[in-house]
Amino acid sequence: MADENKTQDKDILDNKNITVLSYVWILCLVPLLGKRNSKFAQFHAKQGLVLFGIEILASFFFWFQPFHSMVMLVFFVISVLGIVKVLNGEWWKIPYIYDWSKKFNI
Repeated sequence: MADENKTQDKDILDNKNITVLSYVWILCLVPLLGKRNSKFAQFHAKQGLVLFGIEILASFFFWFQPFHSMVMLVFFVISVLGIVKVLNGEWWKIPYIYDWSKKFNI
């Protein structure tokens, strides 16, 4: 068990900087494709990919709606929270987003 925690800690420390890109729109593909051996990077990159997809759909769906800026602000806040969690080395499961991200086998 202690060895597994050390491995996870090393994974987080080694990949934290690139994993931040997981929550910066299309840049989620950088850790997703570039850090295939990092469970930490894959965990966050998959969530970032789902979040990015939802942002694109919401952007088209709510384009002419008066609350478009509010919807985009919510996604921005979630992205910032994701970046903060990555920098803190946390495995943050975003509600609903995490469930969808588990379905990716990239």
